[in-house]
Amino acid sequence: MIRTRWKADRAESVEHRIIDFLGLPIDDLDDEQAAAAIAARLPDAPFAYVVTPNAQHYLGLAHDRSVWREAYGSAWLRLADGHVVQRLARLLLGLRLPHASGSDITRILLRRYIKPDDAVAVIGGGPGLEAALRGQFGWRRLVMYDPPRGLLQDAEARRSCIDFIAAHPARYIFLTVGSPQSEWIASLAARRGGLAGTALCVGGSLMFATGLIRRAPYWIRALGLEGLFRLAQRPKTHFRRVFVESIPIIGFLIAAALGRNRILPQAGARR
Repeated sequence: MIRTRWKADRAESVEHRIIDFLGLPIDDLDDEQAAAAIAARLPDAPFAYVVTPNAQHYLGLAHDRSVWREAYGSAWLRLADGHVVQRLARLLLGLRLPHASGSDITRILLRRYIKPDDAVAVIGGGPGLEAALRGQFGWRRLVMYDPPRGLLQDAEARRSCIDFIAAHPARYIFLTVGSPQSEWIASLAARRGGLAGTALCVGGSLMFATGLIRRAPYWIRALGLEGLFRLAQRPKTHFRRVFVESIPIIGFLIAAALGRNRILPQAGARR
């Protein structure tokens, strides 16, 4: 099912389609279009956030985890990540999904849109990232916060991230503490109200953009094999992500093609 809506943003009105993918509304924007829409928001626009669901995220939603549902419920943009899911959706469901990975959107924003004087906040990222961002992109108004571990279980730790966003208003906010932690924090910040900026839940994309972690060559990404490339790089940390948290999407989509599965009866209302 495809619906059309007007993008709800005071900075602009952009007409684009919403694709109902197994019950999850996906914005029909590719990486270039999504980056342009994000950059078009005014610096002081009300807080909104962007999610880029991949196979792991779809399965998290399908398994009825309340954290995932809350995280996706009030997202401003829901963009389709993952070549594998894209191709399976076309093969099994006859559905053409756009491709807008968090890593590609981040790369475009960093190289084309974010200016040295733009206020940027980063939550997570680890050592070395701040120096790389300042050195490569000349960001003069960059602030970073490395939260404590255990964000899923520690409400106070999540609150500290939101307090940091409130205390350091930024046009662009990168949440790089993993999923569903990043998305959950963004949804809590949206619920709090009174905040500004556009938050991007984009995993390790800043590490790829700065070269701190090597990304798969383009031809591997084009074949939809980036997950296997990351597995080869770091087998211990990516084995579960690939074979336990992502591969089962194949069976889920086959069942969906037979009319048995939907991720959500209702993914959440748009803001």
